[in-house]
Amino acid sequence: MTRDVAVLLFDEVEVLDFAGPFEVFSVTGRRTGLAPFNVYTVSERAGPVHARNDLRVVPTHSFASCPPPEILVVPGGFGTRREMHNAALIEWLRSTSETAELVLSVCTGALLLAKAGLLSGLGATTHHGALGLLREIAPDADVRSESRYVDNGKIVLSGGVSAGIDMALHVVSRLLGEEQARETAAYMEYPWPVSPS
Repeated sequence: MTRDVAVLLFDEVEVLDFAGPFEVFSVTGRRTGLAPFNVYTVSERAGPVHARNDLRVVPTHSFASCPPPEILVVPGGFGTRREMHNAALIEWLRSTSETAELVLSVCTGALLLAKAGLLSGLGATTHHGALGLLREIAPDADVRSESRYVDNGKIVLSGGVSAGIDMALHVVSRLLGEEQARETAAYMEYPWPVSPS
């Protein structure tokens, strides 16, 4: 089974927040002829997205053309402070999350999930610089300041930036087994596994 993985993009998205999980899911299984994940990017509208540090990325899909993903990756970055108030994006997250098998957030992507009402009663984490803001937005979530990632089953959240790679490898291990996750990490020359906390 090949799972569609949609990676959300928006202006001022943190580059490694989206590129780290994109790389993990894109390279998993490829050296043994497997294609367990079909990874693509999505943004609200067609056209280039201006990521952090002026990296320009052209998403594969707009919200209107995006195939329903089995896995949704919601990265963070300074742009989340604006996108928290973007009703179209929050509604797209809410509706897409209803049918997704897994919803993953990296860094301040957790703020967007909180605004979409997806963190009620769940464990959560985010970048260390946004823990207080996450507690304000999601007062009934169990915000864990020491956790690199938190697995709630359907919703999995990671701390900032490079922690998204650890979370993505954890998800690969959950879905395809630890051996496959270790092989992916070895190919990326990335030290894994790490403890979630």
